[in-house]
Amino acid sequence: MSLGVMIKGSEGLVLAADSRVTLFNQFTPDPATPNQTFLMPATFDNATKLLTVSGQKFVGAVTYGLGAFMTADGPRTMHSFIPEFEKTLYEENVRRLSVLDFANRLSDFFLGQWNTLINRPPYPGEEIYFLVGGYDEAAAYGRGFQFQIPNCPAPIEQNAGAGQFGITWGGQSEVVFRLLYGFDAGLPQVVRETLKLSTEQAADLAPALQRFAPAIPYQFLPLPDCVNLAVFLVKSTIKFQTFTTTVRGVGGPVEAATVTRLDGLRRIRHRPGAWGTGELPDNSS
Repeated sequence: MSLGVMIKGSEGLVLAADSRVTLFNQFTPDPATPNQTFLMPATFDNATKLLTVSGQKFVGAVTYGLGAFMTADGPRTMHSFIPEFEKTLYEENVRRLSVLDFANRLSDFFLGQWNTLINRPPYPGEEIYFLVGGYDEAAAYGRGFQFQIPNCPAPIEQNAGAGQFGITWGGQSEVVFRLLYGFDAGLPQVVRETLKLSTEQAADLAPALQRFAPAIPYQFLPLPDCVNLAVFLVKSTIKFQTFTTTVRGVGGPVEAATVTRLDGLRRIRHRPGAWGTGELPDNSS
């Protein structure tokens, strides 16, 4: 569920996510048939999926996938654990972390929560993903990483290299994929199976389909345009899901943040229906 976006541009990084968390309640409509149970989704539209940590001004994260841990006291979002993560850094007298060190520590922390609270392999769709973006001290450009709890906890750098810029996303990303690639993610497999393509022919298919992708110059985009693109992708998904019968796991206000070399992290909150104006809001902090 949910949708997370990270854009690495030449002027800074952008992190964005929706604010909907979906919980599923299992119920039995007829006590006479206890084996017939149903799952009823309940959505909450003011969750915080943009994670910031006290004392770490130059890095942040967004989370998507599993929205909450089920604990003995009830469900808890990833954001609700951040004070405990901050406490560990405070007790160790941790100063400014590099982006990779921050990602590793955040991954270790939430892997520990998984092993404590769940302690089993995840069911399909139960994984928790994180996008971490920020600036190392004295670095010219930012860095972004992705990791998944519990199966892939080692952070993997996205658009690695000082001159590499681009976008990373995940979650309910069907709309984003179609917008950024020009076709559905399942199209290549359907074409391969329908036309019974050989391995060599299938290998030629992906490069041929790249002609449909829009030419977005991420290395050129000013930071406000990166913000508006990230917010547009999340809001487009929210709007489109209102017309479909899929589980509407993306919704609520869109939270975003910019991370720059000089100013660090600044939060931005877009109200429902506010698509952006091409400028960073005056109330960013």
